[in-house]
Amino acid sequence: MQVTVTYQKSLVLQALRYHFISRREIKLMIILVNVFTTVAAVLFYFKKVTPLAFFISFLLWVVLMLAFWRWLPAAIYKKSLTFQERFIVSLEENHFFIESERGTKTWAWREFSEMIETPHFFHLYFNPRSFFLLPKDAFGDTDSIHEARVLLRSKIGKDKKV
Repeated sequence: MQVTVTYQKSLVLQALRYHFISRREIKLMIILVNVFTTVAAVLFYFKKVTPLAFFISFLLWVVLMLAFWRWLPAAIYKKSLTFQERFIVSLEENHFFIESERGTKTWAWREFSEMIETPHFFHLYFNPRSFFLLPKDAFGDTDSIHEARVLLRSKIGKDKKV
């Protein structure tokens, strides 16, 4: 199966958000900051802390949300040349091929550790921090997307659907 891949910025940013929010350490940090901010709000309501303490906890919450929702995905999108390129992806029996103007790259299926499916992408992970985004719209119709899904699930170990 061979497809031509191009990326839409808004969809890539959404996929990067899925990636960051799905990481266990980031989920834990967000939960802790939310609990801390909620406790600060309750203590502020009962006049147990100063307005400055509440403001600082709220500011920490805002900065954390902006970092994971806006700044980090935008920085990665801007830094990665992959998202500005157009290339051909071939899904074959034993390998995953990419071909662009800059060259070609081949991976054996065993090099991928897991696949996560989100509304617009297949996230093909090499390790917890390194992955390849394969847009579903490159496959065209739903039958081709389903065929790619079946192939990817059969070739890549773990699979989660978000």
